[in-house]
Amino acid sequence: MSITEFLTDLLNPDLAFLPKALAIAVMSSIVCGVVGCYVVLRGMAFIGDAVAHAVFPGIAVAFVLQGSLVLGGAVAGVVTALLIAIFAQNRRIKEDSIIGVFLVGAFALGIVIISQAPGYAGSLQQFLFGSITGIPDRDLYVVGGTGLVVLGLVLALHKEFVAVCLDREMSRAMGLSVFWLDIVLYVLVTLAVVISLQTIGNILVLALLITPAAAARLLTDRLGVMMLLAPVIGGTSAVVGLYLSWSYDTPVGGTIVLVATAIFLVAWLVAPRHGLLTRRWRRPSGPEPVDVNRPAPLPGLAHPPDPSPAVR
Repeated sequence: MSITEFLTDLLNPDLAFLPKALAIAVMSSIVCGVVGCYVVLRGMAFIGDAVAHAVFPGIAVAFVLQGSLVLGGAVAGVVTALLIAIFAQNRRIKEDSIIGVFLVGAFALGIVIISQAPGYAGSLQQFLFGSITGIPDRDLYVVGGTGLVVLGLVLALHKEFVAVCLDREMSRAMGLSVFWLDIVLYVLVTLAVVISLQTIGNILVLALLITPAAAARLLTDRLGVMMLLAPVIGGTSAVVGLYLSWSYDTPVGGTIVLVATAIFLVAWLVAPRHGLLTRRWRRPSGPEPVDVNRPAPLPGLAHPPDPSPAVR
């Protein structure tokens, strides 16, 4: 299918679900790209996976009651995120163990709930792998409003999130409430995951949160640039993925994730400074001279930042 034919289908009134699916895919990709930057910097990809499973009971309840899947998933995800943050304060059990407990428990609860609904097998497949059909108009508005709220909170708390991502103990010494910042970040991750479920699906949504941010991390050492690149990569993956899915009749969620993964692989190979091939091309014949004026790497960052401020 040519791009012109795809654009014609987008404007076709008989295919009204297609532009709605594109809008939700792009909006959720942008939000996931921004929030995913904190997830990648902090090394908390597991919490994204846990949240993706934790929202399942809320989605199941909303499906049984014929309510909004987005709102149902958001409520369940926020409750689970709060429980994880509270239980993780007990340092005898590590945070990843707490996350694992709630991940499996919440997902099992969702399966039990949805199994009580007639015809649940087809619905379960839709929740797990995503679907571009049957997206109601109200979900379009809910996703747009939720995305604006998430981006607004990110803008308001950006400096605090960066401080906690780089050094939690120093953040506490500076008087920041690390516990409440953790809760807010968990909630933002939850909302980003929930608004992505309908097009990506429960199983693949973690990729939309992590892959664009990881690709952006390879392309730049500056956090501000990274937070601009990640949503661009995510949005591009959504548009190209939906086009390929519609053209070749492939699952939309899987196609979007494959496009994002391809972009990550390209960045891993040819990123300007940190790409595998780029480093080999630029490898000096002798030992690399040491720049005594270059600052040491910040905690939590894989590479030393540029001499200019890395965080805006």
